[in-house]
Amino acid sequence: MFVSVSRARLRALLPGRAELAEMSRRPRRDLLAGLTVAIVALPLALGFGISSGLGAAAGLATAVVAGAIAALFGGSALQVSGPTGAMTVVLVPIMAEHGASGVLAVGVLAGLLLLALALARAGRYMALVPAPVVEGFTLGIACVIGLQQVPAALGVAIPQGEKVTEVAWKAVLDFTAHPNGWAPAIAAGVAALMLAGARWRPTVPFSLIAVAAATIAAGLTGLDVARIGQLPAGLPAPSLAFLDVATLGTLIAPAVAVAALAALESLLSAAVADGMSVNHQHDPDRELFGQGLANLAAPLFGGVPATGAIARTAVNVRSGAQSRLAALAHAAILAVIVFTAADLVAKIPLAALAGVLLATAIRMVQVGSVRAMLRSTRGDAVVLVLTAIATLALDLVQAVILGLLVAGALALRAIARQVRLEAMPLRPDLPGDHTEEEHALLAEHIVAYRLDGPLFFAAAHRFLLQLSKVADVSVVILRMSRVTTIDASGALVLADAIERLQRRGITVYVSGIRDGHHQPLHALGAIARLDAAGHVFATTPQAIAAARDHLHHTGILTIGGTTPTPAADDLQPAREP
Repeated sequence: MFVSVSRARLRALLPGRAELAEMSRRPRRDLLAGLTVAIVALPLALGFGISSGLGAAAGLATAVVAGAIAALFGGSALQVSGPTGAMTVVLVPIMAEHGASGVLAVGVLAGLLLLALALARAGRYMALVPAPVVEGFTLGIACVIGLQQVPAALGVAIPQGEKVTEVAWKAVLDFTAHPNGWAPAIAAGVAALMLAGARWRPTVPFSLIAVAAATIAAGLTGLDVARIGQLPAGLPAPSLAFLDVATLGTLIAPAVAVAALAALESLLSAAVADGMSVNHQHDPDRELFGQGLANLAAPLFGGVPATGAIARTAVNVRSGAQSRLAALAHAAILAVIVFTAADLVAKIPLAALAGVLLATAIRMVQVGSVRAMLRSTRGDAVVLVLTAIATLALDLVQAVILGLLVAGALALRAIARQVRLEAMPLRPDLPGDHTEEEHALLAEHIVAYRLDGPLFFAAAHRFLLQLSKVADVSVVILRMSRVTTIDASGALVLADAIERLQRRGITVYVSGIRDGHHQPLHALGAIARLDAAGHVFATTPQAIAAARDHLHHTGILTIGGTTPTPAADDLQPAREP
């Protein structure tokens, strides 16, 4: 049974014939979109490869290998995968501590973790990430990417340091000690051309135009600026030489961070593609599966861990992509460049790529969206700002976890405030043959409280404080038909509240408990004694009648009469909504 279920699950994660047939319907539009994306992706792949510490060749290998595999096996037909700035931020400290072999091994381990997440159907939980966490995460990543480019943009060697802010500041000090105006001019010119061009003609690949212009200008004038350097003419042969079994244990934590980031960024990018397209919906579990295979394969060819790339995916959709053929074409075109134009790529100034990444970081921030989020609620603003600052101060996964924890705490506080304990006095205007004197006596001795909302750990103690303030009465009726949920904490606090009332000589009746709430209340002893004493009723009228009988038998109430008619919502036993 297990084997058959596993095989069925695996088949669901593999591409079907219909998807492969879709690639042949409009090949011209897909090939044109793939060419456009490849032109945009080339400088980004080079820049992110260099920023990761493994070099430009690693960035190209990632774009080719991971881009092709994720396009074929991923859960989005429009997604474009490759090296990204967010992943680069995570890889830099791994490179510093474990070296190139450690980065490649982390990629393989992350790929295995992503495959496990796909088989466990974890992709659906991406929808639980709040929007302020995503916005703060994106804002923090943009700041980190921009700071990472400071040394190359200023034309200085990358200083030693653990934090990106520290490295950027040291680079500024080195530049002021030995200023060189050409590198900043190239970086600023490339960034300015990209930003202006994106507003003027969004479909034109100004990143490639700017890099080509900077390379030609640097070559013709003989500017003394650092360049990419010699690239291998082609992809290296697949190899597992970087895997050292003895050190794999120390790479588990970095691999978890890489896998978490790959899952988060890829699913975010796929969701963006859905929003930009018509009638397209990605499969989150298949997307994790495709990214897992991509990250397993890329390190074998010297590539860094990859994710879905939001910017390149957006370009792909805007260029008219209809199927997976566009992303596959993008990877194939980059492969052709690797094999035929390595010498030309080697002449690109590092400052030009720094300009590309600076412009990319600026364009990542949607100012209008961030401003709207900051104006939304105080809680949303706190989560956004805190996540962004944590992204700069900590690593990306810790920042997301912190943002989720704070957002969750604020959400729980908001939900906890919804629980209400309202006194529902017996009304003299209700039909019945009671005299005013009898109603006054009933009101003096019986009080009914209606619990409204969730009774769980975040709200339970507030409920206890409210119920502890009950004035001196003989009977308290707890109406629970409107309790939406109850957990162990809520049941224990309810039991404590009932016990406190009974110690004060107050008789407690409970009415309207929903079917699904009996289990925690009985398991934790909240109403066991009341049930045994016959003080638990399906409806409030029954509880009121029992309370009146109790007052008569104890001699507290000697005036007879009929039970007043209750509110309409208490006439029937409580049921699950």
